Amino acid sequence: MKVSDILRVKGSTLYTIRPDQPLAQALALMAEMDIGSLVVMEHGDLVGMLTFREAILAIVRNGGSVGTTIVRTVMDDAPLTCTPETEMDEVRRMMLQRHARYMPVIEKRALMGVISFYDVAKAVVDAQDFENRMLKAYIRDWPAEAEAPAAKP
Repeated sequence: MKVSDILRVKGSTLYTIRPDQPLAQALALMAEMDIGSLVVMEHGDLVGMLTFREAILAIVRNGGSVGTTIVRTVMDDAPLTCTPETEMDEVRRMMLQRHARYMPVIEKRALMGVISFYDVAKAVVDAQDFENRMLKAYIRDWPAEAEAPAAKP
């Protein structure tokens, strides 16, 4: 299974923000859309990733207030990325290694989508469920073994 399989099911809705925008605006968008991340884009290029993790850390550092913080100062400016052709096993390894919950999908510098750890886990569970159903159907339709001829006395 590849990342493109997840994107095909998930759809292509993307939420982005510019690095010079206020963190408060980013958080309002994340809350309104019920999302855990925003891709930070500047001049058509991916320049970072803002997740609830970076936002919470920034608020704690600022004494519990967003204040005048801008996205650029708190975003992850070297986010983990993959391509639509990246195999799911590799994505899982990458996300686990870096403790990443969200990963932008890039193809030839173009943002194709964002996959989350939830998306990856769901794809794995769905694949296992399908395999289990196929195995159960195979076992249920198992041909009856031919009766062995009786032994001669």
